[in-house]
Amino acid sequence: MEISTDTASFDVENNSFEQVTSVSQLRDVSPTDWAFEALRNLVERYGCIVGYPDRTFRGNRALNRYEFAAGLNACMQQMERLIASSESVLRSDIEKLKRLITEFETELAALGARVDNLEGRVAFLEDNQFSTTTKLTGEVIMSLATAFNDDTSSFDGLTKGAKPVNENQTVLSYRSRFNFDTSFMGKDRLRVRIQAGNIIPFNGNTDMTRLSYDTNTSNDMVLDDLFYRFPIGNKITAFVGTNAMNIDKVFDVDNPYLESDSTGTLTRFFRRNPLVFRGPEGTGGGIKVKLNDQWNFNTLYVARNASSPEDGKGFFNGAFSTGAQIGFSPSKPLKLSLAYLYTYQPQTEVNLTDSTGSPIGANPFAGSAANAHRVGLQGTWRIANKVNISGWGGYASADNLQQQATGRGSRDNTELWTWAGNVSFLDIGKEGAILSFAGGMPPKDSDDRNTSYLLELQYKYPVSDNIIITPGTYVVFNPNHDSRNDTVWVGVVRTTFKF
Repeated sequence: MEISTDTASFDVENNSFEQVTSVSQLRDVSPTDWAFEALRNLVERYGCIVGYPDRTFRGNRALNRYEFAAGLNACMQQMERLIASSESVLRSDIEKLKRLITEFETELAALGARVDNLEGRVAFLEDNQFSTTTKLTGEVIMSLATAFNDDTSSFDGLTKGAKPVNENQTVLSYRSRFNFDTSFMGKDRLRVRIQAGNIIPFNGNTDMTRLSYDTNTSNDMVLDDLFYRFPIGNKITAFVGTNAMNIDKVFDVDNPYLESDSTGTLTRFFRRNPLVFRGPEGTGGGIKVKLNDQWNFNTLYVARNASSPEDGKGFFNGAFSTGAQIGFSPSKPLKLSLAYLYTYQPQTEVNLTDSTGSPIGANPFAGSAANAHRVGLQGTWRIANKVNISGWGGYASADNLQQQATGRGSRDNTELWTWAGNVSFLDIGKEGAILSFAGGMPPKDSDDRNTSYLLELQYKYPVSDNIIITPGTYVVFNPNHDSRNDTVWVGVVRTTFKF
């Protein structure tokens, strides 16, 4: 007889085990047995119990009780991994494990060295739980950044007066976050995030130089995230949120190494396709549907100012975004997705590029209300676990809903385009270190004078599991899609602390 704590490698009397995904597969376990509910939780939440190929558990035989004791050990290991990765383990499950340990005391003693001190490991789980349901994690970013150019002329808001960008000032600033993640059923998550920061965009400059993580709360603690994610059956995940319920929470961005604002790209533009993953958002919900191993479908409706009863606001009468996305993954390293988004923005709230493009592209109708049909194609491909390539293309057609008599507001409609691509080299110099290069065209309106290009080079270096330093630089050519504007350079050193 050979017993292993690896749940996929038991070999008892020449019987092989198979992974159990539902307690209903164990044909000789009755719902009236006291262990039925405990087994159901362990199997369905943690995937750490196995059964025989004939879908039996055979727990009434001494030999199989030994096997079950080894399975308990595997469950403890799985729970420890979840806690180490900041996932929640329910205290009710820990209590069930303690009862099972008592029930199988004889078998555990017989296994001896093959099962470590489970009582001590239960204590570890209990001591490392923030509460019975909630896990606390935190993050602090310290940022040293500077933007500069040499041209003192003034075009399209790039510079002010006779001074270059921000007078070429270097700034040292921060952003802090505290996440309270709560699970009530094991696979759901209620997130409450508190945030503070003093990272101000490069005022007087183009939006194209904005940092990915700029946040200014004047050092006050504010509520940043409040949403709930929960499963419906085995293939559907639902989302509902009343604060910061953003499009990218439901839609797949397909930019795995640069999407994060804390450890990914340094620029706002390179995080995600701004024409389909940015728009009026904040309150609403959506669903993600896994159709099969290759295809998935996502849809959402989110609104801005949804909590306000004022005229022209609210959940349905104010600015909103709605749309759908279909994703295709022919193999694990390759993913493609196509997204459509419809947006409406009332007068004075129009920003079609969400502060990633030129002033003309952001507000093409000089303040008039606008709607837009937006389409984006994006994809990512990981090659031999050493290189990852991601990119996107986006298009939007916007209509003027409140036409002004003269000037730019007199246009009936406009078109916007954007594209970007990046390549990341993995484990360069150290495991977990990533060298990335990105380039693209920020959203461009059909009336923009010329074309801007944005390039970024950065190196993410993990000092430890909890400290990441990312030095980098990026450059904007023809800022605000106007060749009269001088090239702007930005240098950044971002340090991210996670705990």
